[in-house]
Amino acid sequence: MGTGTWWWVGAAGAAWAELLVAAVLLLRPRGRTGGTGSADALPGVVRGATPSAPPGTSPGTPPGPSPGAPPDAPPGPAALALLRGGRRAAVTVALVALHQRGAVAAGRRRTIRANGGPGRTRDPVQLGVHRSLRNALPLRALALRPEARRAVDGLRAELGRAGLLRPPGRRRAALLLAAAAPATLAAGLLAGAAARDGPGAWAVLAAGPPVLLAALGLLRLPPATRAARRLLAELRERHPLPAHRREVTDGHLVQLYVALYGDPALALFLPRFSRDGGLLDRPDQDGP
Repeated sequence: MGTGTWWWVGAAGAAWAELLVAAVLLLRPRGRTGGTGSADALPGVVRGATPSAPPGTSPGTPPGPSPGAPPDAPPGPAALALLRGGRRAAVTVALVALHQRGAVAAGRRRTIRANGGPGRTRDPVQLGVHRSLRNALPLRALALRPEARRAVDGLRAELGRAGLLRPPGRRRAALLLAAAAPATLAAGLLAGAAARDGPGAWAVLAAGPPVLLAALGLLRLPPATRAARRLLAELRERHPLPAHRREVTDGHLVQLYVALYGDPALALFLPRFSRDGGLLDRPDQDGP
């Protein structure tokens, strides 16, 4: 083999090494999931039809780990929303809980405004979101405010330690490596062409497409882990979205439905608030 072919072989090996490290960073489990991610780990959220609020909190406070809960205590609605739909979904569930206590209301031009204090809650996401509402803000801007971002980032870190979200640092490093693999391969091809004795078409076809497909597959992996997706599926199976909002009178369950289903639940239970406040991705939805 000529020098150019060796350049190609080295680049292909380096690209596969980058993809292997990226796969380990993205797919290697981390945290205390116990290998199940089962919904049975969610006391107060999935076992009973009416979850109980932790002591010292108001009815609008989402169910979640209590001070005496075990280390594997469950995520509450904001955390479930973060697993399903990311930062915006988590902030939306926090706004639903605040709205249930009268702490926020829809403002002008599809914005959200504060409507008094946050109430008796210790939920950090709700508190961070409420502190961000010094002025009326649209949902997209609210989710990016420093107080709200810090609260959601803290929740994201907890879910990462529990093995339900891929840790942000590891995910960023893995995505950079996955994106670099095709560039490494292209550099090897260019070096081979410059040496005028580069690899043949068969070698390019043998190594190029598999590297590109593997990199694309890694780049498309969602932040939520398999355990998180299984958990959400179990909860949706246990809690199908009702046909009419009058079937649900408990505020905790409304938060849970919004966490699990997003826009359809918002349009069902809070049609006016979600439409006027700009919470819906498709604002023309109307609740029944």
